[in-house]
Amino acid sequence: MRPALIVALLALPLAPAPGSPPGGAAPGADPGGDRWRLGDKAGVEWDVAADARLPHEDHVEMSGFRASMVVTYRVDAGRRIHVRDLAVFPGFIVKYDYRGYLMREFPEDAPAFYVDGRPFAEPAVERIAFDGVLRVDYETARVAVSRRLFPSPDKPAVFDLWEVRNASASPVEFAVGELLRSDPVHGADANYAIETGIRGARSVLAAGERAVFWVEHSGRRADAPSAGADGEAELRARAGLVATLGARLELHTPDPDIDREFAMAKVRTAESIFATRSGLVHSPGGVRFYGGVWANDQAEYAHPFFAYLGYPPANEAALNGYRLYMPYMTPEFHRVPYSFEMDGAHPIASVDRGDAAMYANGAGLYALALGDEGVARTLWPAIQWCLEYCARRTTPDGVVASDTDEMEGRLPTGTANLSTSALAYGALVSASRLAGEMGEPECVGRRYADRAAALRAAIERYFGADVGGYHTYRYYAGCAGLRHWICLPLAMGIDERREGTTRALLERLWSPDGLRVEDGGNSYWDRATLYALRGLLISGATEEGMARLRQYTRRRLLGEPAPYPVEAHPEGGEAQLAAESALYCRVIIEGLFGIRPLGMRQFACAPRLPAGWDRMSLGDIHAFGTVFSVEARAAAPGRVRLEVTRAGMTLFSGEGSAGDSFTVRL
Repeated sequence: MRPALIVALLALPLAPAPGSPPGGAAPGADPGGDRWRLGDKAGVEWDVAADARLPHEDHVEMSGFRASMVVTYRVDAGRRIHVRDLAVFPGFIVKYDYRGYLMREFPEDAPAFYVDGRPFAEPAVERIAFDGVLRVDYETARVAVSRRLFPSPDKPAVFDLWEVRNASASPVEFAVGELLRSDPVHGADANYAIETGIRGARSVLAAGERAVFWVEHSGRRADAPSAGADGEAELRARAGLVATLGARLELHTPDPDIDREFAMAKVRTAESIFATRSGLVHSPGGVRFYGGVWANDQAEYAHPFFAYLGYPPANEAALNGYRLYMPYMTPEFHRVPYSFEMDGAHPIASVDRGDAAMYANGAGLYALALGDEGVARTLWPAIQWCLEYCARRTTPDGVVASDTDEMEGRLPTGTANLSTSALAYGALVSASRLAGEMGEPECVGRRYADRAAALRAAIERYFGADVGGYHTYRYYAGCAGLRHWICLPLAMGIDERREGTTRALLERLWSPDGLRVEDGGNSYWDRATLYALRGLLISGATEEGMARLRQYTRRRLLGEPAPYPVEAHPEGGEAQLAAESALYCRVIIEGLFGIRPLGMRQFACAPRLPAGWDRMSLGDIHAFGTVFSVEARAAAPGRVRLEVTRAGMTLFSGEGSAGDSFTVRL
């Protein structure tokens, strides 16, 4: 067998960078049911040949340390595919003017190649699959053609790799033309080049033999040498990253959709880590958010998840992200920036969104769950500073004031909102547990616990209200309508208004696409939906929560857009922000399994085994300073057995009533 023919392509002319990913169906535009199905071993696939609901357009994002790739693909009524690649190179700054990363949208033309001397015309698409790599399979005639689109894990390059296989019994002549193009781009700190190239080649393929070539869209500094990469080696590296993440934190339940979405959400979360001058940092993505950190997306949503994943770059990124805030935690107690953008060098602190509460809540959970004393000692002064800032922002009514919330003024929030106070409460609870681990006098932990209790009582007094006929919360003083963030107290373990809040969420705010931002509105943000799902499970509404989790999972995994959680609709084009995938994983860890840190070597576990499930397990958990697995099994009716094991050794075994919380010491 001859070696596969290798061809390389490098990049194209500069196009204006869109403000949001193109494509994406409107919510509810799924009249024919699921468009996708589970892949045999991983990912999802779309049987295009059997789908009469055409045309259809969707998009998917994939990321590496130095490049992110949003692929928009449209299949027309004749099953011809039209692909546009948007590449983002976060390390190349065009201007320090708010997210001025080097971006390039590439036209949808397929590379020109020849079969038996004639230009190859793309046939109809047979199948599209995604498992961390987007694969397109075309109808087979004399040759079988497939393509794979993916980013390099560690280079500023994205790839469109083609494979052409002789499917006939006679030899096939194959050729691809040569192209080399370099585009100069003036940058803020340096000049750059975006390159496109094809090494021309010709070969005769025997029956069953294949040729492989690729399009490589890449960026570089203008003073750096041009260097094309081996596309097949990059594909193996990308597949290796996906496999590495898949082997950690493995979920097994009787529901294959939930298992698969959890596996894919791990990848989307952990791939969105970028090399910057501040070191590795986790960023949301979505065309607008790279090379920096945000107090909500990273400090509050994603970093606590990394404490369980056991992926070293993610923990490095988490610590780097938390450190970026520390120089701004001064004795004057000015508000901290809510984001650090453009390589982490551009702090933005225009308003207080409750960012100190977000930081303290996320950092406290991360420090406890990671179980690394050195990391905890690094974070502890910052957590204390944030809690002191919250104390100084406490109103005479006992709640924590902020200018707005993470919705950043899209809706009124008053002078004090429920979100900021609920997050501050969660942070105080974690601090009360972390203080002893840090060797603080007992009175320090007790002081934080007392403050948490006082804030919980103030939340009930100030925000507790009957709204729309539900015994729940007003979002701020004077707010007459239901808001999505009434779910936050449930997620923080505040259950005084559990029944009324659950009813309000399910009866008035829930839609087929998730939780609406406000009663009567038509916009949704997945982050609130995912907090609500976690809160429903934590508060013991297992069957109601699981019904909505199944619905949401199937919608995101197999519907439109697929296969990840998204930021919002209609804002942002349903971008697949990475932190929303982290929140999905936390629904499972903290909601379904009820894992809650009690210290750096102990946790509470309140498994919510739903009706009809005999068992569920979460394996290869890298947390609390060790690696372990958790399995919950149905015992006698209304009873649950919990086992925690490490390398085949039982660390904990206990049985209790459904809903009981077990204390596990490692």
